[in-house]
Amino acid sequence: MTTWITICDTCKRDGWEDGDMARTDGENLATLIEAAATGLSDVRTRRVSCLMGCSGSCNVAVQAAGKLSYTLGRFDPTPEAASGIVAYAMAHAGSETGQVPYRTWPEAIKGHFVTRHPPLPDE
Repeated sequence: MTTWITICDTCKRDGWEDGDMARTDGENLATLIEAAATGLSDVRTRRVSCLMGCSGSCNVAVQAAGKLSYTLGRFDPTPEAASGIVAYAMAHAGSETGQVPYRTWPEAIKGHFVTRHPPLPDE
């Protein structure tokens, strides 16, 4: 089953306006995550404009049908953050429920969890 990393490409961290403003922090993180996820069969990426976590940008959601979903935020757009997010998504994809044991979390994602959502009911 595919796990999706949904990346907010409009996120701007505090101080963003002091840089060149050519790209948002979310765009920079999205590019890094997409590169880190290239070639993976169980993890896919997509960009959205706004996950409504502006006070804690940069934000991503890790989701799969029938599994727990997570929103993570407060990332710097770095290769280490992107690699950690993708590694966590791979573990999520390999989990039957979407729950990944804390002891296996990549260091780069610890302290970045914002919300956890139960799977939608089957109706």
